[in-house]
Amino acid sequence: MRAVVQRVLSASVTVDGETVGAIGEPGLLVYLGVTHGDGPDDVGWIARKIWDVRLLRDERSASDVGAPVLVVSQFTLYGDARKGRRPTWQAAAPGPVSEPTYDALCAELERLGARVERGRFGADMRVASVNDGPITLILDTAER
Repeated sequence: MRAVVQRVLSASVTVDGETVGAIGEPGLLVYLGVTHGDGPDDVGWIARKIWDVRLLRDERSASDVGAPVLVVSQFTLYGDARKGRRPTWQAAAPGPVSEPTYDALCAELERLGARVERGRFGADMRVASVNDGPITLILDTAER
């Protein structure tokens, strides 16, 4: 499982002109990719890391200040463009596998105390954000 975590002042996701998820205050925007074999241990580890990592101002975590988290599914985090000009997506888990894992991550963040906003899984989304810093961190369960 791979997450790109950005510290933001605000962020939103729009699908077909409708805002489906938004945070209007400082928090985290998380792009989440799921690969084959990701399971409950990966969900728990990455959720705790997102919630507790000190990316916010004054070296605080989202858990320290109750900052909101907007989670957007992003299968392209497992794209491979090493050969040729067309990336492959073979390392990304298919929707029937990755959607329940995405939902489980959002639920685990909520269980930890986060106010979670979501994109719409599998939709053509427009993501807008105001990065703060900018601060961006890549978390990967394969590297823990």
